[in-house]
Amino acid sequence: MNKPSQKELTLSTSDGQVRIRANCTPEEISAYEYSSQFGTHASYKSLYTKRETLEKKAAQSGSNVTLALTDENLIVGFGVLTYPSTDERWIQLGPEMMMEVKALEVARDQRSKKIAINMLNMVLINPEIEDMIIYMVGYSWTWDLDGTRKSAQEYRKMLIKVFSPYGFMEYQTNEPNICLKPENLFMGRVGKNVSNELQEKFKWIRFGVYT
Repeated sequence: MNKPSQKELTLSTSDGQVRIRANCTPEEISAYEYSSQFGTHASYKSLYTKRETLEKKAAQSGSNVTLALTDENLIVGFGVLTYPSTDERWIQLGPEMMMEVKALEVARDQRSKKIAINMLNMVLINPEIEDMIIYMVGYSWTWDLDGTRKSAQEYRKMLIKVFSPYGFMEYQTNEPNICLKPENLFMGRVGKNVSNELQEKFKWIRFGVYT
């Protein structure tokens, strides 16, 4: 996937405006402040505790790092779309045929403002996604159950509610890490231009069968 142009939308919240900015560059990210909320809490650790991790993700070919920014250029949310690593089964579908929504996280003090669903919209803005399969993996041990006051099943339902409007569906798989807990979740979005042949291959890859 080619690196698309930057796009931005402004979201009005109860605490002021938040800019949702897609396809941020490493240089741009390095100039922003990083919310201290993205750290280690009593029962939860943020996916990325350092801003530098986002810079590295933004430097990867074809990636899309989308940020939620306050008027003070403070990062209060991030979404990351990137290709799977070479040791993951999803790479077997073919070069640049699958991408993962690797992260979608909002700072604790900025939640319930529709930031996450708007970030996801910006993560998926590139029209080339219709030529591939986008997926997300939800591992229950990474969820902020304490901060959201939800059970694992309730959090799972919340993720499905966030991703479903964008064409994601829940799929079964025997991928070992996903199968470790019943609450874990695998969802995929099949682009409208993906051939029947690749869809069939995707079905078998989910169960570790490589044709």
